[in-house]
Amino acid sequence: MNTKNQERREDEKEKPKETKEEKQREQEKQEGRQSHVFGRYLRQRRKAMLAFLVYGIIFGVVFFLYKLEWEAVLYASGLCGLLTAVAAVPDFCRYRAAHEERLRILRNVELLPKELPKPESLGEDDYQEMLWKLKAVFDDNMNLWQRERMESMDYYTTWVHQIKTPISVMRMILQDEDTEEHRELLAELFRIEQYVEMALNWVRLGSDSMDFVFRECDLDHIIRQAVHKYAPQFVRRRIRLSYQPVDKKVLTDEKWLLFIIEQLLSNAVKYTREGGVSIKVTEEDVLEIADTGMGIAAEDVPRIFEKGFTGYNGRADKKSTGLGLYLCSLTAKKLSHKIWAESWAGQGTVVYLDLHREKLEVE
Repeated sequence: MNTKNQERREDEKEKPKETKEEKQREQEKQEGRQSHVFGRYLRQRRKAMLAFLVYGIIFGVVFFLYKLEWEAVLYASGLCGLLTAVAAVPDFCRYRAAHEERLRILRNVELLPKELPKPESLGEDDYQEMLWKLKAVFDDNMNLWQRERMESMDYYTTWVHQIKTPISVMRMILQDEDTEEHRELLAELFRIEQYVEMALNWVRLGSDSMDFVFRECDLDHIIRQAVHKYAPQFVRRRIRLSYQPVDKKVLTDEKWLLFIIEQLLSNAVKYTREGGVSIKVTEEDVLEIADTGMGIAAEDVPRIFEKGFTGYNGRADKKSTGLGLYLCSLTAKKLSHKIWAESWAGQGTVVYLDLHREKLEVE
């Protein structure tokens, strides 16, 4: 207890220091912005300042030629400089306020398109007219792109649903007779189904309206569905599957989490020639899917979740699309799950999916 209290006091002592440092950094940033604005203001008024200096020189030369007293020139120049400085203070305040207003509009430019400041010159009026013309062109192009995108999505969605009918018919025909040739054809038909599902999920993930339904889900139930689906592939390839059931609930979308697990199992089966695949969940709610396959080259591991990246294994296999793990990463991000992998060439791969969520406490 004393140790905990001491640690708590040390944390409390450190927090004000961090707050002071953050305030100091924020103050330095603010001062830097102010000096930047003031510098821009001086550069913008440099022509007027140069004209004032030239006029002073002209007065000095005229007074020198006529052999008049220099005090008059200095007094008049000083008086004009003082009046200019007094007038420059409110002018700079207006300049800075206008700059801050433009920054505010820029931060919300999509929400506040009509809140541009009133033009104070013909040039500003012309520039605003250009902006409105560009916005009209942008809106037209955006509407056209959205229509074409919706048409493409409708087409692909219809195609995916239509192709499922002949696939189902082919599966029924092949299941009538249990031969080695039919089992091979069923395995290839299963791969076709997976690619069709991947295409459909690709379209859904790119849609603006996602069908996510978050709720407390039984993790064992989701994993069992994926295992049941891929069981024939494990049997056919003579790959051992090890799964340790756990009694855990996770906050997620069941359908999309199932999609991620199926993709991970698909990769494990695809790249494992002998040995086995294991599935387990840690106490910290991290799902681990490990295989004893060919593994991934060390230089390829950081990029395996990139779109279209196949790496050395994909080039050797000639069948990898580089989309499966990318879709897993994209889906996990939308579900607020973290996914990463570890691999050793020739030894196997372990993919981790963090399903942990902080519990919200209502005071």
